[in-house]
Amino acid sequence: MIKDITIGQYFPGNTLIHRLDPRIKIIVSLAFIITLFFINNFIPYLFVLGFILLVIRTSEVPLKFILKGIRPLMFIIALTFVINMFFTGGEILVALGPLSITKEGLYQATFMALRLIFLVIGTSILTLTTSPILLTDGIEKLLNPFKKIGMPAHELAMMMTIALRFIPTLIEETDKIMKAQMARGADFESGNIISRAKSLVPLLVPLFINAFRRADELAIAMEARCYRGGDNRTRLNELKLKRIDLFALSGSMVFFAIIIGVRFI
Repeated sequence: MIKDITIGQYFPGNTLIHRLDPRIKIIVSLAFIITLFFINNFIPYLFVLGFILLVIRTSEVPLKFILKGIRPLMFIIALTFVINMFFTGGEILVALGPLSITKEGLYQATFMALRLIFLVIGTSILTLTTSPILLTDGIEKLLNPFKKIGMPAHELAMMMTIALRFIPTLIEETDKIMKAQMARGADFESGNIISRAKSLVPLLVPLFINAFRRADELAIAMEARCYRGGDNRTRLNELKLKRIDLFALSGSMVFFAIIIGVRFI
């Protein structure tokens, strides 16, 4: 289950999606998230699904690999589904004691579950097709206008990217520690929720120790290379918008505008 988390992982490739400017991909991803919250019926979801499948097909990232990232969030999705199904009023379909399943509740539960799934897939595509270095440069470029009000754009971009970059590393270390503890007789699967939570204590302590150790090693390595933040820093490859980037941005924005416009028609 832990290895199924795909957030922060990068899937190498040389496709059109991989070559797009990271600023364009970040803007499109944010617009995609905003668009999902404007949708209020199932018909636009069909077009959103087509858009996602087109992007996945173009990026050549295996669909199974992307869907694998949904598995760790199935509990949250299922909980959201159950809450909306039982606690939304309307026409009663099935009565289960004090609880009842309503037509509107079932509709709302399915609608919210699909929204969460699309959100996870959309954000996963961004990190899967953008390397950490390009993601840092893209975030920094987008935050540069806020430097005028004192925002440390480079430092914020660096922190966010390092956090994303170390998610797969921490997942791998968690898996190793779990296997080592299980070899010593630890049980992480049986018992109730409280006993399972207690069994995670021997897992969390070495994980936090390793995380602090890696952070200290990273700080020493950056200091040894005379890292001084974004001031007067040069880059080997400067980000430059190409015609295909502008075409992808304009096409995506037109598509999202149509989806949003459907709500008000």
